[in-house]
Amino acid sequence: MTKTRRIAVVTGTRAEWGLLAPIVARLDATQNCTALIFAAGAHLLPPTMTVDELPRVNARIPMQQPGKTGRLADAVALGRGIEGFARAYAEEQPDWVVVLGDRIEAFAAAAAASVGGIAVAHIHGGDRAEGVADEAMRHAITKLSHLHLAATQQSAERIVRMGEDPKQVHVVGSPAAIGIDKVQALDDAMWGEFGEPSVVVLLHPTGRGEDAERATAEAVREAVKSERVLWMQPNHDPDREAIVGVIEEAERAGECVARAHVPHAVFRGLLKRLGESGGVLVGNSSAGLIEAALLHCPAVDIGDRQGGRERAGNVVHTPGETAAEIRRAIAEARTIDRAGITHPYGRGDADVRIGELLMGVEPNLRKRNAY
Repeated sequence: MTKTRRIAVVTGTRAEWGLLAPIVARLDATQNCTALIFAAGAHLLPPTMTVDELPRVNARIPMQQPGKTGRLADAVALGRGIEGFARAYAEEQPDWVVVLGDRIEAFAAAAAASVGGIAVAHIHGGDRAEGVADEAMRHAITKLSHLHLAATQQSAERIVRMGEDPKQVHVVGSPAAIGIDKVQALDDAMWGEFGEPSVVVLLHPTGRGEDAERATAEAVREAVKSERVLWMQPNHDPDREAIVGVIEEAERAGECVARAHVPHAVFRGLLKRLGESGGVLVGNSSAGLIEAALLHCPAVDIGDRQGGRERAGNVVHTPGETAAEIRRAIAEARTIDRAGITHPYGRGDADVRIGELLMGVEPNLRKRNAY
């Protein structure tokens, strides 16, 4: 009788779960496979508690704590996560641990698994993006991993240059592309609930301190004053409070509609309607470079948080962070030919390819630098 393979999928944020959900669904539909969902990080933080949106939770790993912010607080949360994941692995006995991206939840999960003798599969390894500590964290996860599920050819080549075994590196495309051809633009009713925005702002902190984060957020606020604005709250990263403060001030002044959380399916429909209506996504989120490109939505990328990441034809980058520079970038983004936008993120079958690899590749914990 074929042994059932137990695959733990780790999720720490709302955005990450949107990418992982179709992979879990594919594993659920696979014979001789048990998919486990391990929830950590921002999923477990009030007030949104997005853990409640997950279809099931096999293990909860508390890491960050309400009111405890900053990079050293993240380091403490990382230690808490490594211990929590190790205990969850001992309880659930997975054959594979699947992590995505570069956040501390993925790093804690990968570290606990690799040290604990459990094989790690890493999605979106090899990308470049500076973020707070993203560049170092992502590549550290690559070195802890045993199976590499790259989103693009460039990322795969970078993983190989890092000394990983080419036989364990596979270009599967980005999970963000799964089902992209079936995304429907938001209907009039829901579009109206968001204020029929001409600009959606998604700005995350970059670890520069509260004064710098607030200054950038204020510049964005000034740049979009003539627009109908939907402003999404940032990730739970150090110094997010400075950006949240600017959002709350803008909301009280009637300058924007603000939302703490939008489900992934709604967010994709929002981006599609935004692009079709001549709008622009503004900020420094990877969504501007990946999901927005897939949905032919123009985007303005501010600063260096996404430094080094591949950019499709939907993106206007502004290294400067003044209101005038952001305003000019928005105007330029509106001139983009949406019909000509292409992207490097695959055919939208990442769930199929990842599922086949997780079931077909035997976990092998032995690693050797290939050069």
